[in-house]
Parts: sequence; C-alpha cells; structure tokens
Amino acid sequence: MPLVVENLNHIYMKGGPYETQALHDVSFTIRDGEFVGLIGHTGSGKSTLVQHLNGLLQPDSGRVLVDGTDLADKTADRKQIRCKVGLVFQYAENQLFEETVEKDIAFGPKNLGLDAAEVDRRVREAMRQVALDYETISQKSVFELSGGQMRRAAIAGVLAMKPSVLVLDEPCAGLDPHGREEILGLIKRLHTESGATIVMVSHSMDDVAQLAERVLVMEKGRLVMDGTPEEVFTRGEELRSMGLDVPQVVQLCEQLRARGYEIPERIYRMEDIREILLKILKKGEHHAQ
Repeated sequence: MPLVVENLNHIYMKGGPYETQALHDVSFTIRDGEFVGLIGHTGSGKSTLVQHLNGLLQPDSGRVLVDGTDLADKTADRKQIRCKVGLVFQYAENQLFEETVEKDIAFGPKNLGLDAAEVDRRVREAMRQVALDYETISQKSVFELSGGQMRRAAIAGVLAMKPSVLVLDEPCAGLDPHGREEILGLIKRLHTESGATIVMVSHSMDDVAQLAERVLVMEKGRLVMDGTPEEVFTRGEELRSMGLDVPQVVQLCEQLRARGYEIPERIYRMEDIREILLKILKKGEHHAQ
C-alpha cells in the first residue's frame, strides 16, 4: 500500500498576523515494507507532516494519497484510512485513559464495530507483538505500568487496528535507557517479522542509522534530503548547518581520520566499524610491546 505525498503545503493561522507556513511543497513516496526515518531540527515541520499522513491535518494545497485515496476527498472513509495508517504520538502514554490495559487496547477495535471475539483476538495479538503478557498485565490499570510498558501499551492500541503503515513520532522520547532499548527492539521486530511499513520521527541520529533503510531530512518545512542512511549521514557538514548532527560512529570515524588512520568512507553503524577498531587496538598493543 504506497503512501504518496504530492506538493504538500500547510499554513498555520492562515490570513492572521502570525501566519506561518509549516510545509513547503513537500513530495515523496513511501513504498510497501519500507522503514523510513524522518529527521529535522525542532520546528522543521516533522510533526506537521506526519499528522497529514492519516488525515489529522488537511493540506492547504497538494495532496496525500493512501492506497490511491486522496485524504482530502470528502467522500473518503476517514475511519478506514486511519486504520490503514496508524499514528503513535510523542508521549503516547498520555493518551491512555481506560480502566485497564485490555480495555484501552480494545477501544479502537470496538469502535470499528467488531464482534467481541475479534476484539479479544486483536487485543491478545497486539499485546504479544509489544511483549506485554496478557495474563499478568491485561487487567491492570495502565497507571500501574512502568514508563516503557505504558508506551508499549499505547503502541498496542494502534497495532490492534491492524494498520498497514505505522507512523511513530519520537517513540523513545522521555524514556530511560532500558525503556528506550525496549521500544527500539520492539520497532525493529515489528518491521522484520511483519514486514510493516514504518515511518519513525526521531532526534536520535544513532537510532535512525541503526533502524532505517531510508532517511528523509526536513528543514524549515522543506524536504531537503532523501536517501539511504549511508547517503545522508556522509553529508555531515550540511546536517550540522541545519542544527543536526551525525551518528556517533560517523563522529568517531572523523576523529580517527583526523589522527591519520585510514578509515573507509560511508560508515554509519557500529557493526560496520567493529572489525576496524579491533585491528587498530591490536596494532596499538603490538607497538606497545
């Protein structure tokens, strides 16, 4: 199910004294099964853009097509579209509101008019997908859960709608290191095991480098880069000029080259440099002897 954005423009407070154009002529296509990282400085238009992907915001001009359907078409079934494109907001746990974990995850499927058996099946499957044990957690209050568990429960509520595309806006925001690793592992599993199309907004260049197959870079409401992580993260000076940075591995490679080591270009993940670092350490040990 392709997701197509064509010449998208969005203006906040149009016609008023504080009119702001948040998106400028943005165009791209996301293909089935892609994992796309979306990066940009605060205020670059990332969150505005992702809210167009399931029709929460409407463009001032341009269009968004989900499986060929224009989201601005007044005859479009918005409920069905929002089932196809699931959006997990930043600090998604703030949207949990039901008495129990089970009821919260079941809220969306129930609103689709599904029968009780199908709702139950979806709740159990969604909890399995996010590694929450149904027997021990389903009847707990959401407020009894840890921060990471609450975030996973919120994601499960979206997964229970069976989206073809999962859009995650800063999914690790505010989590401690353990919770962050849990969420990143979950997202990776969802992509590899189910082949889901994923769009992940993140401030962490390392997370994007590790997970994404393609990176979109926003600046001042414009799409300024679109390529593989290798292509994008080797343009370090341009990224820094936008107030962004490069993954820590790229920074390490830059420092090693500055010290005279021959480090190949286009390295951006730790597994790509591990053997090189081992050789450097062994060489250092040999000289020390």
